[in-house]
Order: sequence, then structure tokens, then C-alpha cells
Amino acid sequence: MTETAGHAHDPVRDIATLRAATDSLLTRAARLDDDAVRAPSALPGWTRGHVLAHLARNADALVNVLTGRPMYASAEARDADIAAGAPRPLAEQLDDVRATAARLEKTAADIPADGWSARCELRGGVTDVMARIPFRRLVEVELHHVDLDAGYTLDQLPADFVTREIDFLTARFAGNEEVPPLSLSAPGGRTWTTGAPLSAGVPVRAAGAPYALMGWLAGRTAGTGVTTEDGVALPTLPPL
Repeated sequence: MTETAGHAHDPVRDIATLRAATDSLLTRAARLDDDAVRAPSALPGWTRGHVLAHLARNADALVNVLTGRPMYASAEARDADIAAGAPRPLAEQLDDVRATAARLEKTAADIPADGWSARCELRGGVTDVMARIPFRRLVEVELHHVDLDAGYTLDQLPADFVTREIDFLTARFAGNEEVPPLSLSAPGGRTWTTGAPLSAGVPVRAAGAPYALMGWLAGRTAGTGVTTEDGVALPTLPPL
């Protein structure tokens, strides 16, 4: 399986944006306490500790990707590492997220300008250009910041990030026969099409603020803030 970028990516810009997003997440998470870290997050079955442990292990995994190694030893090892890290105290969680983020940034900084166009392999045989890895990490940080359920919400996500993530997700679902043809529109006239080809049937036309559309596409809501023509039900999207 190969995914291609919908548009050119600027890894240097994305690394700077990622640094700021990581600092924001760490600042908010530092307001929690050990009990809050053990409490449920917005992700079913995961505590806030699971979210933080995943962010740290994901940074390690992307270091592997950028250096030509397998992203994870196995799916089982990935899950076991997250489960093992989840119960740790808040201070230990924050130190881990901070240190692994710095290691990822240092690894990215060592990539020469002409190295970003090379392809790399992620999980499940998915490949991408190296230049998109900083944005992929930004997606992890921004969405999991929301998943912490600690006061950062979908409507607070940066507008540029939201638009780029909709571009990414609609490209990911494009041609997927499990998804009916979709036509999505946002205020201002921006539209996206995705899902099965239009020849497969009449498209479901949905509209909403960009953050609401993205929240639904990313599996964070069941379609809160998204409306359809004639009251047609929003389809259930396959997991990412």
C-alpha cells in the first residue's frame, strides 16, 4: 500500500510547527496530576497515561522510520510498550514525551535537504516520502492533545492544520469501496470529494466547519457539527 502526498510538504516548517505543538501539549499535560493521568482519556479503553505513552513510543518509532529501520518490532510489541508505560507517574510521562520528541527533532535535523524526497516505510507496508513524516507526527501530537480530554478541543486546532489533515484524510479514503461517494463542503466554498468513485452512486453531501469535518473523518466524533442534505445519515467510516 502506498500513500502519496496531496501537495508539497515543507519539513523544516513542519518541524518548527511540531515543536510548538509539542510544547503546548506538554504545558497542558503538566497541569494534570497522577490521578488524572490514570483517568480515562477520550479514546475508548485508554487512560491519559496510554495517550502519553503512545506519543513517546510513536516518536521513537518515527526515529526508526527516518533512519531506515522498521517502525515497530511488531504490532504486539507496540501495544505492549504502550500498556507498560501507561501507569507511570505524570512526571515520568512528561519526561519521556519531552525526551523522545527532542530525539526525533534531532534525527530530522540531521537529514540533508536532498534526503527528504526519499521514500520510507511505516506500519503495515504503508510507504510515504520522508518529507511528510514531520506532518504525520504533528497529526499525532495535535489529535492526541485533544484525546487527553484536558481542555484542548477540536475547534481549537490551528486552521491550517485542520485543512491539511482533511486533505490527507480525504486522499486516504479516496477510492475506498467501503466508503460511499462523499462530497464535503465548508464555509467559504472549500470542497472535498472522497470515498468510492461517483459512478458507484449518488454522493452523500455533507457540510460543516472544517474542524467538525476533520473530527468526523479522523474518527473523533460520530459527525457532531456535520449536516447532510435531506437528512441522509453520515456513513460509518472504516478505522484509520
